[in-house]
Amino acid sequence: MARVSPLVVLPPVIFAAVAGLFLGGMFRGSDDLPSQFIGQPAPPLPEASLPGKAPLTDEMLRSGEVTLVNFWASWCPPCRAEHPVLKELAAEGYRVAGVNFRDEEGAALGYLEDEGDPFLGSAFDPQGRTAVDWGVTAPPETFIVDGDGTVLYRYVGPLVGSQYEQQFLPALAEAMGEDLTR
Repeated sequence: MARVSPLVVLPPVIFAAVAGLFLGGMFRGSDDLPSQFIGQPAPPLPEASLPGKAPLTDEMLRSGEVTLVNFWASWCPPCRAEHPVLKELAAEGYRVAGVNFRDEEGAALGYLEDEGDPFLGSAFDPQGRTAVDWGVTAPPETFIVDGDGTVLYRYVGPLVGSQYEQQFLPALAEAMGEDLTR
């Protein structure tokens, strides 16, 4: 019987282990990335806004009303997938604020013109510095901010699908003091 060298078996075993780790990482939910800002005052917003759009100010996050702060970019496919949901939330009366980051001004403005603008205010963060301050890892990410400017919840990923329905919507209802049994 021929003897199999460990050098022949070892590479496929290592590959399978690494692939398993990557696969497991892909299916982590948004709760696996807790924000250090939960229960803390919201970090500062960029001073710049998209031209022709209402600016987003820190005072808007301390208006006494719950605000959704959405970090997005025109080049981001998941941001495009969630955009109809943001428009729907705004139409239902939720305060939706946008922080456009790592984007080009013209592309962002063109996108909002073509797809509709759900944002009560739009901050512009072309270098992504504010996104870093908020702990944003990649767009889209949405924060629920209480009326006093306290970060209540962080949602990583597009606001679509069952995870959105099972995690984000209950967190939003709780922040708004709404009854989930309706």
